[in-house]
Amino acid sequence: MTMLEGMTSIDLGSSPMQETTRDIGDVLPDELIETPEERYERLLRRAQVEDLTEVSGIGCLYQSGVDRLGRPVIVFCGKWFPAQNLDLEKALLYLIKLLDPIVKGDYVIAYFHTLTSTSNYPSLHWLREVYSVLPYKYKKNLKAFYIVHPTFWTKMMTWWFTTFMAPAIKAKVHSLPGVEHLYSAITKDQLEIPAYITEYDMATNGLHYFNPVPTAS
Repeated sequence: MTMLEGMTSIDLGSSPMQETTRDIGDVLPDELIETPEERYERLLRRAQVEDLTEVSGIGCLYQSGVDRLGRPVIVFCGKWFPAQNLDLEKALLYLIKLLDPIVKGDYVIAYFHTLTSTSNYPSLHWLREVYSVLPYKYKKNLKAFYIVHPTFWTKMMTWWFTTFMAPAIKAKVHSLPGVEHLYSAITKDQLEIPAYITEYDMATNGLHYFNPVPTAS
């Protein structure tokens, strides 16, 4: 038998290296599969140690006092959110860093859509990602989501999001045509907002256009 003939008789299908590679690729151990809770805890740990000044320095998301029931008010200014020029992963981390200690109890969000443009609109994919990452306490303890100066875009997005993604919060969403409508739920001295919002509001709605009646929403 020649050397070449001896080589051709080797069973290449029983190579230990091939078996090892196939086993690793085909079988993923349970301990390597990250649960939603583990993923959130991992992101929370990152949020607590990473430098997020790129996002916090923008000033688009912050806590501003409490509402009439003593619940923390989170303000989000859409015009200052550069969705197309921002590291959205860091934006998510900053959101988690700010809200995690707050959402252990009841809270409300006031979103100001004032003077936003398409450059401020995050993608649906990113919104779905954020919603899937945040644990149940974020949804359960959110008691009101106010959208001030809504547009057709916000109304369509709200309908889509609360119909297909988050029907449980549909009754918590309130579209308000002006800032003064917020004063029924949040006193003026507890609401710190940029000057451009109040200037736009006065130019659009005038002065003292609404007499707030305290509510318990």
